[in-house]
Amino acid sequence: MLLAVVAMSMTAMAQGDFVPRNKYHVVTNNFWANWYIQAGFNANAIYTSQEVDHLSGNPFCAKRGDIGFDVAVGKWFTPGIGLRTKVNGLWAKNLYQVGDHHADKFLNVQEDVMFNLTNLFGGYKEKRVWNISIYPGIGYIHNFDQDPRSGDVSYNLGVINTFRLAKHWNIFLDVWGTFAEGSVFANGEDVSPYNWERHGGTAKAHLRYWDKFVNATIGVTYNLGKCTWECAPDVDALMAMNQEQIDALNAALKDQQDENARLRDLLANQKPVQQPEPIIQTVKELASTSASVFFNINKSEIASRKDLVNVQEIAKYAADNNSKLVVTGYADSKTGSAEYNQKLSEARANTVADELVKMGVNRSNIEVVAAGGVDSLSPYSYNRRATVKIAE
Repeated sequence: MLLAVVAMSMTAMAQGDFVPRNKYHVVTNNFWANWYIQAGFNANAIYTSQEVDHLSGNPFCAKRGDIGFDVAVGKWFTPGIGLRTKVNGLWAKNLYQVGDHHADKFLNVQEDVMFNLTNLFGGYKEKRVWNISIYPGIGYIHNFDQDPRSGDVSYNLGVINTFRLAKHWNIFLDVWGTFAEGSVFANGEDVSPYNWERHGGTAKAHLRYWDKFVNATIGVTYNLGKCTWECAPDVDALMAMNQEQIDALNAALKDQQDENARLRDLLANQKPVQQPEPIIQTVKELASTSASVFFNINKSEIASRKDLVNVQEIAKYAADNNSKLVVTGYADSKTGSAEYNQKLSEARANTVADELVKMGVNRSNIEVVAAGGVDSLSPYSYNRRATVKIAE
C-alpha cells in the first residue's frame, strides 16, 4: 500500500497534478536547440594610436566614427552560458593620423563567451521581459584601407540587454569596447611603445599605443527552432511531498486502528440488549461517534476501502433504526483555491454517502455537508477526509 502511494505521488504531486520545478536546474536540450541569429546597426567612436593631442576626446565627434553593422550567430548551452560568433563592419571617416587624416573601412570578427546574469542569479523564466548578459571575446580586426593592409588580434568586452517581443523575437542593445595593438591604423609605420620613446614620445603618447573602439548596437534577435528550456523537477520538494503522502496514509491507518479498537471495546462492554440501560448507553455512544474516511490529495475516491470499517457500525445502527446521518466532507486549505476545495469536499461527502446507501441506509436519511478547505488537523494532510455521525 505504501509503494502504491509513492508511485501515485510521482505522477500527481498536488491538486491539479502540480509538479514542483527548480528554476536553477533545466533539462538538457539537444545540440540543434537554442540557436539564434542577430543583426543590427552600430554607432562607434574610435581612438587610434595615430592621434595627435588636439583631437577632441568627445565620443560623438564627427571625426571619431560613423555607422556600422553587426551580424552574429550564437547558441545557449544552458540558460546562463553560451557562445556567439559576431562580425561587425565599421566605416571610420576623417580619423586624424600622424600629420594627416583619412577614412578607413575594416571588419572585426570575434568569438564571445556569453554569460546571462539574469538567468544565472535569478533562475530561468521563459517569459522574462528583460535579460542582461556580459561577454568577453577575442577576434581579429582587419583594415582594408591601409597600404599595406593591416590587422591584428582584437580583444572585446561588452554588455548586451535583451528585451522579449515574442517567443522567437527579441530586440537588443549591445554596448562593447574593442582593443587592438596600434597597428590597425599604422599605415605601415612602427608604432610600438619602444619606437614612440625612441622618437621622444611622451608618456601620453605611450598610452596611445593601443587602438580603442567604443561601440553601441541596436538590433533584433531571431531564435531558431526550440528556444526554451524545461525546468527540472525539484527533487527535494518531490521527496517532501512523497513523505507527506506516506504520513497521511500512516495517520489514516492509525485512525482506523484506533476506531476499530474503540468499537471492539464498546461492543465487548455493552450489556445484553434486553436490559434498557445498556441500550440507552450504546445509543448515546453511537450518537457521539464520528467516524473518518480519508482521501488522497485532489481525489474524491476513497484512499483505502479499509476505512469503511470505521462507518459500518454507525451505518448498521442507522439502517436498523431509520436514523438520520450527517456526512461532512473536507479538503486541506493549503492546496487548491477555496472554490475548488468547496467542490472537492462536497464530492468526498457524496462518495461516502453512496457507500452508506450500499450498507442499507436510506438516502433520504443522509444529510451531505461540504465544509470546504480547512486546516484544523495537523499534519494538514489529515484534513482530506469525510466524517460520518448520527444526526442530533
